[in-house]
Amino acid sequence: MLITNHVLSGALVGLLLDRPGAALGAGVVSHFVLDLVPHYGVADEHLMRIAVPDGLVGLATIAVIAARTPPERRPAVLAGIFGACLPDMDKPGEQFFDRSPFPAWFDRFHGRIQLESTRRFPVEAATALVCGIALTRKLR
Repeated sequence: MLITNHVLSGALVGLLLDRPGAALGAGVVSHFVLDLVPHYGVADEHLMRIAVPDGLVGLATIAVIAARTPPERRPAVLAGIFGACLPDMDKPGEQFFDRSPFPAWFDRFHGRIQLESTRRFPVEAATALVCGIALTRKLR
């Protein structure tokens, strides 16, 4: 699942729970729920061509969400985003430091639950659309 979708779902979790601790934990859970959905993915040699633009869109999305979220709700929203994105820190860890920050058992579990294919970009777009619409409605 693209990181931008984890950002959107984590923000939605934070808005729904409105408590930073709960949002952080639920954000992590939301990460694995999304990763269970068969989704878009590419071979490792092509990862950076997708990860860099997705990461930049994800960062911009965080900035927009933080700016649009009422200050009293912002801590929970940002905690949800953090939790939802945290399990994917294995990818930059491996790319830049040749190792994941997580134990091997965690990485094996995380890798096993993902069913990726280059033909599933529509799943990513649909996930972004659904989460984006729900988030926009909740922020109004």
